[in-house]
Amino acid sequence: MTDSRKVRWGILSTANIGLQKVIPAILKSPHSEVVAIASRDLGRAHTAIGHLGLRSHARAYGSYEELFADPNVDAIYNPLPNHLHVPMTVAAAKAGKHVLCEKPIALNAKEAEGLRECPKDRIVMEAFMVRFHPQWQRAREIARSGELGELRAIRAAFCYFNDDADNVRNQADIGGGGIMDIGCYPITAARYLFESEPLRVVSLVDRDPDFKTDRLASVLADFGYGRQLSFTCSTQAVPHQTIELIGTKGRVEIVIPFNAPPDSPTALIVDNGVALDSSLARREIIRPVDQYTEQAEAFALAVLGDKPLPYGIDDSILNMRVIDAVFESEKTGGWSKV
Repeated sequence: MTDSRKVRWGILSTANIGLQKVIPAILKSPHSEVVAIASRDLGRAHTAIGHLGLRSHARAYGSYEELFADPNVDAIYNPLPNHLHVPMTVAAAKAGKHVLCEKPIALNAKEAEGLRECPKDRIVMEAFMVRFHPQWQRAREIARSGELGELRAIRAAFCYFNDDADNVRNQADIGGGGIMDIGCYPITAARYLFESEPLRVVSLVDRDPDFKTDRLASVLADFGYGRQLSFTCSTQAVPHQTIELIGTKGRVEIVIPFNAPPDSPTALIVDNGVALDSSLARREIIRPVDQYTEQAEAFALAVLGDKPLPYGIDDSILNMRVIDAVFESEKTGGWSKV
């Protein structure tokens, strides 16, 4: 029998990530439907509804408060600029909505603690869609299996080029910069794959002289017991991304770790080091998956009471504590405790 239950989503703002990636992905979730879009510009909300082909049933609102007040909305997707993540998420939750909020969840860990004001019966989750992609789940499965021996190091890079002064990612006062935008992914990855929290971090950061945002950062994190994360992120470098798990007996590379294409297979490279050119490595192909759809479906099933989510507010606060330590290390020039 087909399960006809649907979580009714309201979208907060007409941000590009929502229009281009997340909303189309939500529409593919079997237990989801988009019933409303809000913008501070009502015309933009109407335009977004038309662009997404939702004119027949979705409502447009000219304020976020109107969306929160709609009794026919069960869940909110919040892709607003970083400084609005916590206040709008708390407001939505207090209005009775479940909230999927874009990363990073807050500007710092102290602000993230404010999410504890959300009613306990409302689900609030940070939108780290990568955790729902089977390639990440498979990489962790391989690490857990012992095939890699002892997992000792995780190294990653995530870069793109964006020097548009009007882009929110280049506005320091609202939470712009590479560490907040993309450095959060390697941090999340290491916590997910090591299945523990780092003890301390040290960072080297270069800031744009005009934007004052971090445009290049390299970070080393100590996870204890000889385990290390090292990563570089940049908002002004050639587009590139990689993540590698290195153990005493083998390594795993996720070829496209963060922006996996939704309509093409992805791959893991599993290598025991017999051939230094990796010519004898095993290549595991992962079926095409839209990780945003997987995220929306998992969220919807949690709202419907079918399956709990793997993480929530507490996890988001822990991730922000690591980011805080990265910025503290930038200031002191030395190691910072998490």
